[in-house]
Amino acid sequence: MTDKVIRIFKIINAIQSNPGIMATDLAFRCDVTLRTIYRDLDMISHFAPVTNEGRGTGYRFLGKFFQYPLDFSEQEALAFSLLPSVLNPDKIPPGFHTAYDKVMGTHLKEKSKQNGILENIADIIQMGKPAYRKESRNFLQPIIGAILEQKSIRTIYHSQSRNATTEREIDPYYLIPRDQRFYLIGYCHVKGAIRTFRMSRFQQVEVTDSCFDKSGFNIKSYLKHTWSINRGNKYIRFKVRFSPEVARYIKEEELFVHPRMSDGKDGSLLFEVTVNNANEFMKWILQYGPNAEILEPLSARAELQLQLEQWVGLYQ
Repeated sequence: MTDKVIRIFKIINAIQSNPGIMATDLAFRCDVTLRTIYRDLDMISHFAPVTNEGRGTGYRFLGKFFQYPLDFSEQEALAFSLLPSVLNPDKIPPGFHTAYDKVMGTHLKEKSKQNGILENIADIIQMGKPAYRKESRNFLQPIIGAILEQKSIRTIYHSQSRNATTEREIDPYYLIPRDQRFYLIGYCHVKGAIRTFRMSRFQQVEVTDSCFDKSGFNIKSYLKHTWSINRGNKYIRFKVRFSPEVARYIKEEELFVHPRMSDGKDGSLLFEVTVNNANEFMKWILQYGPNAEILEPLSARAELQLQLEQWVGLYQ
């Protein structure tokens, strides 16, 4: 059994070092028959993406399996670290322990390097908190790490709309920057649904050992027709006319939806878009004042007229 384990690692190293290596070369290196090599390759295929694309092409690993030593996950690294304790000391060949130490040492070095990169990212990206707000911990590093490793996080989160603090377990999918803030989109186990969380409202974040799979989630489909970050459940078609003074600025806006824009003969711009949250769109329109006129829907036009009358009343 020990000889087989050693041979498996020898085959993996040979394929990593020589993509396209032939089965006959593997048999020669391991001093076994071709039949034994084929059996070993079949076993390896159950936990590593080894492939042979046809006669004469040899064996290689798909994707980024070779990027880190054996591409260890935390669970795999733990299992590998226990290997010496389960092998028969009398049957371990010379050189095993030094080879084992090299593999583990390289893995730990790469893991430390990855953590260092995450720390630098967390330091470089500033959350843009106001000067008057009490300094709090930046949770970017653990959350980015959890997203990359697809591990759930256990959090304490403050919901401003309900003015309540709750404990939640979240599968973190994506970090989205909006309006000088970061938002986390992920699956909330408490609500049993996808939710959006403002990063500055996390009071505690702990990465768990629970893994998740986000392959069935499409971020583009999820945010389709969402003007900024808050999704609504009612689609509204807006038609807005922008004056010539601001038309060129509208065209260079970095929008998260796909509007239809057409130029007027007088230099104005007709802007048409469908959104699922009218409030976010209306806030954006207001910054252009009288240079933006809502044409449709009539309900939004009437709502804005009422709001403007209330503002005028405040200053009379």
